[in-house]
Amino acid sequence: MKRHLAALLMCSTIATTATAETFSADVWADNWFEMRVDGVQVAEDSVPITTERSFNAESFEFEAERPFTIGVVAKDFKENNTGLEYIGTNRQQMGDGGIIFQIRNAAGETVAVSDAGWACEVIHTAPFDKSCESESNPVVGEGACGFEASDEPEGWDTAEFDASDWLAASVFSAQDVSPKDGYDDITWDDTAKLIWGPDLEQSNTVLCRLTVN
Repeated sequence: MKRHLAALLMCSTIATTATAETFSADVWADNWFEMRVDGVQVAEDSVPITTERSFNAESFEFEAERPFTIGVVAKDFKENNTGLEYIGTNRQQMGDGGIIFQIRNAAGETVAVSDAGWACEVIHTAPFDKSCESESNPVVGEGACGFEASDEPEGWDTAEFDASDWLAASVFSAQDVSPKDGYDDITWDDTAKLIWGPDLEQSNTVLCRLTVN
């Protein structure tokens, strides 16, 4: 009986392992991203979010068993919670974000791309009023420079999470985002789109998720 049970467990383990697949991913982000699969990090932008004007593409592989849930954290650079960059200089402004990615299986078939089918939640918005970027002394949380920030919801990057109240990803054109530095190094699937939160400038940290069946 024990031998029979052990054999069943071994067969079950082999069957589970056999269904795992290797996927390749390409990501371009302004400015920074992290990708997770079923709550486990599989990639992080090699250029820190603290780096101004960090535009770059990353390509990597990961293993997963379908169905799996992809969670992407996307951040735009900001100096502080005003949401501004180059504060105190003649270049003071709101930054703008944007991310595009594609995922293929071992046969080279596209299984997921960034598009309006992703559910997204903005967890950092600033400034509340875009006139903040014109203030001579922008102060965090005061006047036009108000902000809203929240922690990542627990388990948001897993299959069990209910994201029914999240908004669809906002899709932007290349003209809107002006992607550069690595973007043209990737041959993008025709269906892959640049996405972000509702506003390229005010949405500073965006969480996006999709389940791949």
